[in-house]
This record gives sequence, C-alpha cells and structure tokens, in this order.
Amino acid sequence: MTVERVVTDLGPTAGSARRDRLRAMLDDARVDAVLITDLINVRYLTGFTGSNGAVVITASGEDRIATDGRYITQVAEQAPDLTAIINRDCPRALVEHLAGSGARIGFEQHVVTVATHQRLLPLLTGSQTLVPVAPLVEDLRIVKDEFEVEQIRTACQAADLALADIIAAGVLVPGNTERKVARALEWAMFERGAEAVSFETIVATGANSAVPHHRPTDAELGSGDLLKIDFGAVIGGYHSDMTRTYVLESVEPWQRDIYDIVALAQQAGRDALEPGVEAVGVDAAARSIIDEAGFGDYYVHGLGHGVGLQIHEAPSIGALSTGTLPCGAAVTVEPGIYLPGRGGVRIEDTLVVRDGDPELLTTSDKTFTVI
Repeated sequence: MTVERVVTDLGPTAGSARRDRLRAMLDDARVDAVLITDLINVRYLTGFTGSNGAVVITASGEDRIATDGRYITQVAEQAPDLTAIINRDCPRALVEHLAGSGARIGFEQHVVTVATHQRLLPLLTGSQTLVPVAPLVEDLRIVKDEFEVEQIRTACQAADLALADIIAAGVLVPGNTERKVARALEWAMFERGAEAVSFETIVATGANSAVPHHRPTDAELGSGDLLKIDFGAVIGGYHSDMTRTYVLESVEPWQRDIYDIVALAQQAGRDALEPGVEAVGVDAAARSIIDEAGFGDYYVHGLGHGVGLQIHEAPSIGALSTGTLPCGAAVTVEPGIYLPGRGGVRIEDTLVVRDGDPELLTTSDKTFTVI
C-alpha cells in the first residue's frame, strides 16, 4: 500500500490567517510593512512553491506577491487570493509597489544580503526606510496548525512503512553496504508516497555508528555490528525525522547496555514534553540519565529540534536552548551515545507537543532488536 496522500494546497483561508497573524506582529516590530524573501516563509504565508518569489505584508492589508513569468499560472493557482506582480526582481518590484506608502519597511535581516539591501535603498521614496526585523515568520511556524500536523503525520507514516519494507525484504543483512541500504530505504519511501527525502539518509554500521552524522559509504554491514539508520520523508513540503538502531545477528553486552540507557533517556525526554516547559529542561531530563550512567562525554549533541517545512527549524531543544515549548510545536527527541571506534546508538522520534501527552508521529518499534 501507499500512504493516503493529504491535500498539499494551502488554500486561501489558511494563508490569509497566517498573514493576518504576521500583520498583528508589525506594531511590535515597529514597521508598517514587511518584505518576506525567504522562499520557505513565502510558501508558509501564501502556498506558492516556485523557485523565485517574495511577498510583502502591510499593516493596511494591501499584501502583494511577486514572481517571474515562469510562474504566472502557478501563482494564480497556489495564491489565488493575492494580487501578483510579475517581475524577475521580486524584492525590487515589491519595494516599488510600496512607493509613497508606509515609511518603515521591514526586511528579514537573517535572509537579505548586503548586495540586495544596497540595491533596494535607492528605491525608497520620501521618508521611507528599510528596517531589519527578527525572524517573525519563523516564530509563527513553531506552532503547527492541523493542516501542517497532518502533512508531517503522513510523512512519518511513509517513513515508518518504508523501514518495515526493507526489513521484511531482508536488506539489513551482513554483506550489504551502507550505500545500498540507504538507497533501498530512500526508494521505499518514494514507493510509499514520499515526494522527496528529508535529508541524505544516514546508514552507519559498526564503528561508523559512533559518528552522529556519518554519510553512507561502501562499508559492508557485519555480523555483530550496531546499525544506525536516520532518515525521513517529505510529503506536502513537510518533513519527518526518525532514527532506529539495530544489532546484526549477534549482540555483545555493552551494546545492549548503551541501547537501554539511550532508550530510558529518550523516554524521559518524551515524557518531559508539555506546553510551557522550558526547552532546556526537556534536554536535561534526557541528558541526566546518560550523565548518571557515566556516558555524558559520549552524548555530543542536543536532544532535538523543530520539524516542518524544513528538517531543522525552531524550536531547538538543547543544553543552551532558551524559551519554552508551545502547544502545537512539532519536535524531535533524539538522545544518543557514541563510543569512538566501537559503535553508537541513537533513538529518535518526531512528536507534537499537546495538552496532556505528546502525540507520537513515528511509530516504528523501538524494542532492542537483533536482526
């Protein structure tokens, strides 16, 4: 079976509501309009998925989207409630559209280059100024609406089914290479309805499993190896993320020991997810278990990150994180122990913070498994 595809068009109602939420932030940002040029943020606000585009959101509600001639039909279909300006230089077209209007035009300071900024300055009229603003849209994207959660849920389902497929097909056996396993898993995700993979699939066998972000090689899986697989599917533009670790054919006590410790830490991190909790506290709940077991020096990354239109987005969950987790945030929980030259274990799920228990979206078995 292929996972049942969900609707991938944002639709004017959702897009309009998101733009209104951004509009409500303009006063606090002390701007009269904001120019959005990051393509992911453009997609979030409008549904437009072209490779060239920008949107301007104004306090008065005179929003516009800009793109070039290649996307005349696409922008009309994906953002039918917005007036489109057709011009290859999208930022320029939108600033020119604002000529004579609001004096303070915000721009994404983390996106706009110095060259683009300098190109826009001569276009300003009267008392207009360009004002750098913080990642406003990224802040909105932290809380997923139910449209977004359904996309992520379906992407997770595609990944879960694909993993089960390659296990049932006998792909995870000694003699196959990391690259062969990675390609088989990626193809299985496409077969299960994915439109893309979330990132380059990580397949790491034996000592390679101690490298957190090892890239697949021609290394052969061996009997007695730890095998770490980190992967995800994309559906409707939204990503999933999951890691499972297995042992091939025979197991040594130390492998079972570190797996059990990581499993306890992962459960503690999941249990700590609730609306309003400090992100650093969630990390500490998992990290303390690994520290107390004597493996703190071998847990070398944060506990998790947000997942959505990007594979890594806000919020961050780590020892240096700030802020709290809101209800509706989609995040990963992925502690690990990595013993250089020997092997490593990571267990990762994608979840949504909810009132009460978090919603688990990745459901592949996490029981210690010898394949």
